Amino acid sequence: MRVEIITPDESLFKGEAKSVSMPGIDGSLGILDNHAPLITALKAGDVHVRTGSGEEKTFTLKGGTAEVLHNRLLILAE
Repeated sequence: MRVEIITPDESLFKGEAKSVSMPGIDGSLGILDNHAPLITALKAGDVHVRTGSGEEKTFTLKGGTAEVLHNRLLILAE
């Protein structure tokens, strides 16, 4: 799936990923390829992105919003 993590100041990540885990306001969320459409608020915490090559990248966010649609995850982070 295509993943973008964007803050008001910069783009933190843009690329393909096998899986993403993120801190939703109601608990941790795991997103895989072809996930059902979803819009959710995020609380402060770490977003873990596992890339297509198996590398894991971690980004610490203060909160934000995530949208999953058409095999694309967009995180608008604070």
